[in-house]
Amino acid sequence: MTTQKTFLAVKPEAFARKDGAGIIQMLTELLPDAKCVAMKIYQPSDELARNHYAALSDKPFFPDLIKSFTAGPIIGMVWEADNIVARARDAMGATNPEAAADGTIRKKYGKHIGDNAIHGSDTEPGSAEREIKIHFPDANFAPITNPVAKVNELLLAAN
Repeated sequence: MTTQKTFLAVKPEAFARKDGAGIIQMLTELLPDAKCVAMKIYQPSDELARNHYAALSDKPFFPDLIKSFTAGPIIGMVWEADNIVARARDAMGATNPEAAADGTIRKKYGKHIGDNAIHGSDTEPGSAEREIKIHFPDANFAPITNPVAKVNELLLAAN
C-alpha cells in the first residue's frame, strides 16, 4: 500500500449545527491509523468553491452546490494514511444520507443529499492532490495529535 493524503471538509450546514467535533471524532474512530495533518476553519469564497467543484461545472445542480459550499464556515482538513482516499469515502458513506450504511458519518450527521455533512476527495486519480492544493496551497503538513481537541481549540478561537 502507498501512503496518500485526502481532503475532507465539514460542510457549512453541519458546521452551523455544531456537528464538527462529532464528525472528526467519528473519523478518528473509523480511520484509527490515519493522521490528520492539517486543519483550519474558513469561509470558502465563490472562486474557491468554483475551483473545488470545477469538474461538476456542467451539471444542473452546480449553482446550488456553490451556494451551499459558500453558505458559511467549513472545517477543512487533510488526512494521511495508506489508501486513505477510498477508506475515507467508506467512512463518510453514500452521498445521499438516506442510502448511507449504518455507522457512517453521513448516516449519522447528514440530513439529505443537499446537506450530507461532509465532503471528501473522490477516488479519481489526482482529485485529492488537486483539492489539497486549492484548500491548503502553502501548508506545512504535520500530524495533529488530537484532532478533536484541535477543532475545539479552533472553534473557541473563532468565537
